[in-house]
Amino acid sequence: MSHILERSTGAVGNPAQGVHGIDPRVRIVVMAAFAVVVVALDDFVLLGIAVVLALAMAIIAHLPVAITLRRVVAMDAFVVFMLAMLPFTVPGEEMFRIGPFVATWEGLWRAIAIALKANAVVLALLALVGSMEAVTLGHALRHLRVPESIVHLLFFTVRYVEVLGDEYRRLRLAMRARAFRPRSNMHTWRSVGYLLGMLLVHSLERSERVLAAMKCRGYSGRLYTLDTFQLGRTDMVFAGAGFAVMSALVWAQFA
Repeated sequence: MSHILERSTGAVGNPAQGVHGIDPRVRIVVMAAFAVVVVALDDFVLLGIAVVLALAMAIIAHLPVAITLRRVVAMDAFVVFMLAMLPFTVPGEEMFRIGPFVATWEGLWRAIAIALKANAVVLALLALVGSMEAVTLGHALRHLRVPESIVHLLFFTVRYVEVLGDEYRRLRLAMRARAFRPRSNMHTWRSVGYLLGMLLVHSLERSERVLAAMKCRGYSGRLYTLDTFQLGRTDMVFAGAGFAVMSALVWAQFA
């Protein structure tokens, strides 16, 4: 391949598109910086502001409400477990006692702070990065000098995760056709082990076939991107506003 035909994207940005008109590289960098800032915050007022900002980004990104809520609730399932455990593991002023276990106010406040941080970061991640197509995300990461092997891993994971899911469902169907019914016994655990082993074997065989097919088509270890990104006025305004807000949060936290 002597040359690659390139086309420019995101040169100016369209404000009517919300975050979708922003350069993907800018969205990734702002998201990473926002996550670092939110994790560093301790004040509940500032954490509340961070959650409101993340909600605003989700609204601007036009995220589907039902799907977004389902993903956030799935993450909050782990947060609820943490809320139940932290008050009993962090020393401090006693809030109440259950037998020999003492719950403290300090543990409760820490659990609430972690919950606010997690929700703010997840909402911002879904708004700025989760709304990208996987191919666009991979190209943006490559332009940000992320190691090429990681970008390749992302591309192949997105491409073949559904294929492996189909393979798993096919094996489960074959097990049900042979009257397999899961129970709490050694036969069930042994069968599940065989299922996972066959899935790994089939995945390895498929990866070898895919690699051979790619080599037949001239694959030499590199994936050439056809997209180039150019920073526009809208991108600079978005990045400047984002870093200004984050700088204000950091200043308010440590002032």
